[in-house]
Amino acid sequence: MLDKIKSAWFEFLSYFVPERVTYEVEGACKRCGKCCNYMYSVDTYTEKEFKIMQFIFPAYRRFYIKGRDEEGNLIFACKLVTKDGLCSDYKHRLRMCKNYPAKKIFYPAKLHEGCGYRVKTKRFSDYVNKT
Repeated sequence: MLDKIKSAWFEFLSYFVPERVTYEVEGACKRCGKCCNYMYSVDTYTEKEFKIMQFIFPAYRRFYIKGRDEEGNLIFACKLVTKDGLCSDYKHRLRMCKNYPAKKIFYPAKLHEGCGYRVKTKRFSDYVNKT
């Protein structure tokens, strides 16, 4: 009797468990430089915050504010990108540049049009239907 109650309880709870979705980045860099000329910062919303970030982290002085997107987010660009889309200081580039893009991400990121990378969404149903 207790097993049936437990089973019914867990069945009830299963209706409230959200589907787990993961995102993976696949592909290869095409060396177009778009990612270096159109970047976002997660925690920087104003020009003043950007100046403070550059003061605290001098390596970020290589970036400048290019403008804002249609949602009002700041867009940054790197001063060290050549017209060919390559880094002029490749040997000393920042860790964030070396690790771009992260292979596993936690949100459905948008990449630049024509980028060699793509975001692949993996849902639980993809694993189930993969037989």
